[in-house]
Amino acid sequence: MTITETARESLTANRIESLLSARLFVQPQLTDGRLYFISNSSGRLSLYVMDEAGGVPEPLLPPQIALQNPELLDGRGFVVLPELGRIIVMIDNDGDENYQPFFIPIDGGFPEPIAPETFAKFRSHLVDVDVEAAIAYFASESREEALICGLRCDLRTGAVETIGQSTYGAFPFAWTPDHVRVFLADQYLLGDVVLYEPDGAGGRRMLHGTLLEEREEGREYPLSGIASAHSTASGRGLLVVSTVFDDAGSPGYLALDGDGAIEPVELEGKLHSGRGELERLQHLEADRYAAIFNIDGCSWAYDASFDEGAKRLTLDRVLVGDGELANGVLHGLDLDRPSGRFAISFCTATTPTQLYVLDEAVPARRTRERALGLASDVLAAGEDASFESHDGLRVSARLYLPSSQLGHEGPRPVVYYVHGGPQGQERPDFAWFSMPLIQILTLEGFAVFVPNARGSTGYGLDYTKRVDRDWGGLDRLDHVFAMQEVLSKDERVDLSRAGVVGRSYGGYMTLMLAGRHPELWRAAVDMFGPYDLGTFAERVPATWKPFFELTLGNPDTNREFFVDRSPRTHIENIACPLLVIQGQNDPRVVEIESRDLVENLRGLGKAVDYLLFEDEGHDVLKLANRVRCYDRIVRFFSEHLGNAA
Repeated sequence: MTITETARESLTANRIESLLSARLFVQPQLTDGRLYFISNSSGRLSLYVMDEAGGVPEPLLPPQIALQNPELLDGRGFVVLPELGRIIVMIDNDGDENYQPFFIPIDGGFPEPIAPETFAKFRSHLVDVDVEAAIAYFASESREEALICGLRCDLRTGAVETIGQSTYGAFPFAWTPDHVRVFLADQYLLGDVVLYEPDGAGGRRMLHGTLLEEREEGREYPLSGIASAHSTASGRGLLVVSTVFDDAGSPGYLALDGDGAIEPVELEGKLHSGRGELERLQHLEADRYAAIFNIDGCSWAYDASFDEGAKRLTLDRVLVGDGELANGVLHGLDLDRPSGRFAISFCTATTPTQLYVLDEAVPARRTRERALGLASDVLAAGEDASFESHDGLRVSARLYLPSSQLGHEGPRPVVYYVHGGPQGQERPDFAWFSMPLIQILTLEGFAVFVPNARGSTGYGLDYTKRVDRDWGGLDRLDHVFAMQEVLSKDERVDLSRAGVVGRSYGGYMTLMLAGRHPELWRAAVDMFGPYDLGTFAERVPATWKPFFELTLGNPDTNREFFVDRSPRTHIENIACPLLVIQGQNDPRVVEIESRDLVENLRGLGKAVDYLLFEDEGHDVLKLANRVRCYDRIVRFFSEHLGNAA
């Protein structure tokens, strides 16, 4: 019996709808027996609350307001302030990322801007909030010049003060419990982080590192790799995560009135094994922290205690990483101090995000999200496909094959998926855009190969920095090697029917691979990828330009590099059909960047389709748009790679 094309299209559409019917539940906070969280239950991201024991989520924002993807926020999306009877929430305009802080009543209501005369000038990120003191810290990017300000706001009065400002950060990184001392960070290239304290007279007292403008030309300055920092309960020092002693991150201690050296901190009680990083420490209370690890792409989190005198961090118990909360990704962890219970959001490659409440016993699941009408055994968990690349460097990768339950026979056409960043990582994460796409492609009979090429996070600082000033270089060759030397030896895939897809930097890499290695591909999908590195560097927000000059180079003095590494230089070689997807409000890769690509390709007589979402930014978030986007990608690959069924 054969399935007609009309029936197949209906089946594909139903499967996309089924996968996307699983709602998102992330960034939970537990307060007074109520669970607050961000969800897309209405088809767009918004703020909700429900009773701790479960129940029907109650919306807290008007339906026309859409929140941004929390993964794109540098900081917190919202914080509940029970004593004030309010919630502070960060809102932009349909993905333009011009975040502003607003108050809503704790039971929900219409947002009211906080200190609009100050924040209207900035694109702000809520670093954190001291709930008891009602003090919030922001990293606020100027919307007019290359300047970032560290701001402190008294949420009771609305008074805002500028703590410091810098071209490269002035991020409020830590503060003493009494808020008398605040410590700011500048970051240059990834891992190159310096800490300092404003001296009250417009100057800075260095706590660790050397400012960029004070460095001697030709001299090497060691990287601190500081990922997080918290004042100890005593206020005498900072507990940090850095790469000073371990390339994969380890705890360290920095005395506030010491010589600026980070001291090693002993780590006890680790139960996990594998390759990965200590991502960060999240302060819980006093000298108690959540220690959060990324191990082989999966989350581990421990309830940990710090002994400042002994310089020892003890991992007292596992919160995430075993049992029901294993082999997946954490999307928020919050301690309700009065009750001692944790609120947790967690998902895997085949299980959508779920909310849990955790005490000393087993985690209690509060949601039952699932892909409607799709049994778990038809979804692809993936298998390890790591390999040694062209120069012997190990590259982590996973291969997702259609479930045997689906009855597909013979070698599978392959879709090669490239993640964004470039300093990012593809993980077993149903909450991220890529995983539903991977799942729908495997349901349709495609194999999907997902590498974490050099430059990816999750495998130590040295690995991550291998893409600095080498966009489209050795990492591109990792992808070529994977196609020619790794997948070519796997009889389960058919490389004569191969397509490539990527978002953001992955879109850039898709264009580079299609232009410089056209013989490998029969179809390519670029989602908001930079097309011309020169115009891309000119068009990013002003506060991002100094960073891109460090990580890419100067478009004028490094013109030869910019030309060689721009997809624009190689588009005449593209031989396969191309689908370009873009959000109109994208501030990172602005719409004209993709439009230039499409118009130039059409001028060359190339086959190119353009899908533009007028109410999206650097993502596709709204349900109707996501359905349309996934459907278009699947149909595009089905048309050009041949019938995968």
